[in-house]
Amino acid sequence: MRNQPWKKGISLTMVLALAVLSACSNGGGSSGEGGTEGTSPTGQNGEEGMERKSVRAVFNNGGRNFPDGLDENNNPYLDYIRENTNLDITLQIPPADGYQDALNVIMASDNLPDMIHSMDPSWFENYVQQNALQPLNDYIDQYGPDLKKNIPEEAWKTVTIDGNIYAIPSMNAVPGNEIMYVRKDWLDRLELEPPTTLEEYREVMRAFAQDDPDGNGQNDTFGFITAENLARIAPILGAFGVQRGMWTDRDGELVNMSTLPEMKEALGFLAGLHQDKLLDPEWPLNKEANFTEKIAAGKVGLFSAFWYDTRGPILTNKNNDPEAEWLALEFPEGPDGKKGTMGFGYISGYNVVPVTSKNPDAVVRMLNFMNGEGYRTLLLGFEGEVWKEEDGKIVTDFEKHNEHIYRQTLGESIRPYQADEERDRLDSLGMEFDLNANIDKISEAVIRDEYLGIPTPAMGSYSADLNKLEIEYFTKIIVGQSPLDDFDTFVAEWKKRGGDEITREVNEWYAANK
Repeated sequence: MRNQPWKKGISLTMVLALAVLSACSNGGGSSGEGGTEGTSPTGQNGEEGMERKSVRAVFNNGGRNFPDGLDENNNPYLDYIRENTNLDITLQIPPADGYQDALNVIMASDNLPDMIHSMDPSWFENYVQQNALQPLNDYIDQYGPDLKKNIPEEAWKTVTIDGNIYAIPSMNAVPGNEIMYVRKDWLDRLELEPPTTLEEYREVMRAFAQDDPDGNGQNDTFGFITAENLARIAPILGAFGVQRGMWTDRDGELVNMSTLPEMKEALGFLAGLHQDKLLDPEWPLNKEANFTEKIAAGKVGLFSAFWYDTRGPILTNKNNDPEAEWLALEFPEGPDGKKGTMGFGYISGYNVVPVTSKNPDAVVRMLNFMNGEGYRTLLLGFEGEVWKEEDGKIVTDFEKHNEHIYRQTLGESIRPYQADEERDRLDSLGMEFDLNANIDKISEAVIRDEYLGIPTPAMGSYSADLNKLEIEYFTKIIVGQSPLDDFDTFVAEWKKRGGDEITREVNEWYAANK
């Protein structure tokens, strides 16, 4: 196995690190040398009569702990998958720190597993280009009915190259993060209605900054708050129909939204807020911790919340101030009637099969069960032990949930799209937090990236530098250190420093996948 093409260029350091990795991982299992051990039928999940095989899979455990006496290969959730698939499954769990480096070490070894889970699209693209991964089309057609049902076409496009499917994707659980929240008690005190248009939002920001909304007689509140690196502004950008770094069709070709005139308009609006002192003046320095502290402390009554902030800074603020009442708003509608928020990509992870595996069919069988019939248990835990149903709602024993948290390593690796179980889980955390309602509101308004491919070579070379360039230019424009027309200088520099090359590669993909 020493002459496989993808092995070229692997550093000696990585190969030597294999010894360290082996010491941290529980090995064993089969790397695909046949792996058949009879045809013992299970009679469950359509596996009756299927050949019994061995699967060795590599997963990211995220640093989760196992209860005493259990480990990655000795626990009831893995036994549950084994029993329902007629497969002998052995897991390999590299350390969470340096996980991607560990995967490179594994790929450089002569004892490759049958399956590897990676969350890095660049890693996936690299090994596809090195012909190190197997196409899975035929196996998915034969053994993956639930995979085909639970993973949308847009996600399959992302892992399909030259007509071949090289990974089975795990889906993002939510469509996006940001939704606008307002202190309703502040609106009521100032006799304001919940805003819907961008100009109404601006008036609320002005009133919250200048009209003493908390009634303490002090000038100690902000109209709006954002965070460093241009965080927490997605709904404002959405009012102009754009989001940072995404691609959209203009006249049959994809263009980067960060370079569009609408982005310039959005920056002008934000610069006006800063100039009129409606923004927290410290916003470029706000890290997540002090961002949420200011909300919890009652300094802010309007912000772009993450959908789960109702269980975070909003809840803390309500505990600190019993009069605080928060309301989810409609997304601000811009001057041309546009509104929206940033949508996530469809995929959170990639399950791939190295070319050396003799058991790709068994891998698909395993993932099909985990994504389909088995997903409810992998997400929620065992019914009657971790949770029970009362009055049609899931009630979770959180002590048992935490004890069994290691199960999520398996569930997250092959999450279906918009699974009902996800909604049940969120409702079990407390209906008063409106988690599913927030996600639904986001889902109705997300602005999606129209480039669904893997990172292009030019993205790998230039994207980090271009993102840094964008943050520097946009921040200076918003705080008034640079004029708005410097946006045009940014666009020219973006194109020259790799943007044009990325655009060419993106449109080559677009032409082939329309």
